[in-house]
Amino acid sequence: MANELMCTCRKHLPSGFKLHASLHVPLDQAHVTVLFGPSGSGKSTLLRLLAGLDRPDEGSIQFRDETWFDSARGITVEPQQRRAGFLFQDYALFPHLSVQRNVEFGARHPGKAAEWLTRLGLTELRSRLPRSISGGEQQRVALARALAAEPALLLLDEPLSALDAATRTRLRHALRRELVEGGVPSIIVTHDRIEALALGDWMVVLIDGRVRQIGPLEEVFRHPADVAVAEAVGVENVLAGEIVARERGLATVQVGATHIECVDPGKTGPVFACIRAEEVTLAPESTAASSARNRLAGRIRSVVRESALARVELDCGFPLVAVVTAQSAAELHLQPEDSVYAMVKATSVHILAR
Repeated sequence: MANELMCTCRKHLPSGFKLHASLHVPLDQAHVTVLFGPSGSGKSTLLRLLAGLDRPDEGSIQFRDETWFDSARGITVEPQQRRAGFLFQDYALFPHLSVQRNVEFGARHPGKAAEWLTRLGLTELRSRLPRSISGGEQQRVALARALAAEPALLLLDEPLSALDAATRTRLRHALRRELVEGGVPSIIVTHDRIEALALGDWMVVLIDGRVRQIGPLEEVFRHPADVAVAEAVGVENVLAGEIVARERGLATVQVGATHIECVDPGKTGPVFACIRAEEVTLAPESTAASSARNRLAGRIRSVVRESALARVELDCGFPLVAVVTAQSAAELHLQPEDSVYAMVKATSVHILAR
């Protein structure tokens, strides 16, 4: 039995949106898969197709050794037969049922409801109605209900989006732990990069209705397949340049009048040099201790505090963004118009063909 999920589907919506999605998820490597992309890219549509809540216009969906949909062979397995648990954005709890009765609804065995109430710390809330508990507690109730049904696959549509920012931050790692301990392969829809990093093992990037990249989460973030993926996963610096030299495993990219060294990508001609903002460190002078091969002289254009971090926009002959801790920004006394050096390791420069 192949432990994988394969989907090749087309779906045209009345709004005119077209989803042409092809994905392959190895479930033994991808315990939690993040379906990632900007708003309106088709993530929720694809999730509903997998669940059987909507039907593709054509294509096929294969889960392990089961065919859930095949337009060519006329196969359509109904949602309840797919055993795919679905966690909606608003949790869809029954308002008139207690926490316990919500979890018991759909449980395959009576003992499973009690087990998940205990595992998710809900036993003291079991007699309460959904309206009398917090958003985070409602999320756990909805997750307990989904897991008590013993699904073969768990689908979660932006499960943290209904929560306030502080609660969302607190629950990310708890949700990840619960999904891993639940032992059910999961697919989570999100457009939040921090959420994706906190929750996933594997990533599917969906842009404009098409899957643009699939792979281990860290690999996708560090080595995006194209500029659209790079921008979607938050690579702030995508610099147009050209490879002008190669030597001893390194390549030199000319960006404007500046040279940037990187690991030789084996490409020639026009390229994009992609640098994540958090990979850029700042120093008041080029002699600062650093193993970085790239020491770019620049002038600060702006410094914006973002909670515990500071976003620093530079002019290095081209725009460059660095993200440093707020403490580092204070210690370096970073101010607009100040001159600084931006340090970038050669291994932090990812090259894409142009």
